Amino acid sequence: MVESIAATSILGLRPVYGNHYCKNVSNKRKPADLCRLTFTKFLGKEVSLSAAFPRFRFDRPRMLWLKAQAMELTKEAYSYREREQIHREFMYGMGGTGLDQMRGFWPPENKADNPALGNPLLRQERLGCGWLGAIFEWEGVLIEDNPDLEKQAWLALSQEEGKSPPPAFMLRRIEGMKNEQAISEVLCWSRDPVQVKRMASRKEDIYQSLQGGIYQFRSGSQEFVNVLIQYKVPIALVSTRPRKYLETAIRAIGIEGVFTVIVAAEDVYRGKPDPEMFVYAAQLLQFIPERVIVFGNSNKTVEAAHDARMKCVAVASKHPVYELGAADLVVRRLNELSVIDIKNLAAVESDEFKSGEPEMEMEVEEEDHLPPVGVDDSFW
Repeated sequence: MVESIAATSILGLRPVYGNHYCKNVSNKRKPADLCRLTFTKFLGKEVSLSAAFPRFRFDRPRMLWLKAQAMELTKEAYSYREREQIHREFMYGMGGTGLDQMRGFWPPENKADNPALGNPLLRQERLGCGWLGAIFEWEGVLIEDNPDLEKQAWLALSQEEGKSPPPAFMLRRIEGMKNEQAISEVLCWSRDPVQVKRMASRKEDIYQSLQGGIYQFRSGSQEFVNVLIQYKVPIALVSTRPRKYLETAIRAIGIEGVFTVIVAAEDVYRGKPDPEMFVYAAQLLQFIPERVIVFGNSNKTVEAAHDARMKCVAVASKHPVYELGAADLVVRRLNELSVIDIKNLAAVESDEFKSGEPEMEMEVEEEDHLPPVGVDDSFW
């Protein structure tokens, strides 16, 4: 019966699968003696074979032969389904040989392409790896950072509010979060939005007073930013600091007009490791996530960037290099990077070409000798 099903499927019809009934007509048994054959079920791209048939007993070689036939039918069914989805009118010749390439296989889809662009030169520019955007974090990446000031600010705020000083592990957990998020969700000091906002603002004032308004570029950061400006790479700045403090710091070090986009604490609801900041900055830059490079200095930044389908360059400013191995690149200073390194990160990878369908999985069975055709089963 399986061979007849296979012959039918070759004609372009879908194979028959499911539960079927058969009757031994030669012996003219009663209808009650009908036997039920449960054929293989097509689950995704795996083949599942039910238990042994209730009325017939098959030895292992014949069962393996039946599994092999069912596997071939499965592959044929899915190949037929894929052929239905392909536009047959698309022809792609290679070297004048007339070899046909069907749509969906070549050319692969490029997410950076935008057919709506009227200018073909702009569309061609988007296809190159030079079409990319950069997102920088502020402290510890572009300017020098003192992590102890952040801890001191939280301890001072807890003393003012009469709260228990947060332990060290909790202070590490709230790194990169918005102040409101840390107060309400991690420290659990208050759930009242008014009180949460007041304490968040007070904590930021304490930090700024401890910081003293002194800002300094990290070694190699200014040179790398100048290289990106020379190659006309749009730059975004993201930070969980309030916008007024960011703008003050930018004016203090004299880099006004460098950043195309600035995303501050007021623009997002959550901080790291949530990718909201990076996704919003990429939207303002009008770049797809695959063509955005994030520059940060912590594993939370790496996690958020990868969740947003962005590449990440980690700067080992407060963590050793070996702790930042999850990043796509790890450097101690930004001037260790070249434009070629950044373009290689933004180059379109094979993941963008995948169809999204799972690959077919086949079970590896033990090799057994199948009975030759025409030999009596009792011989085996």
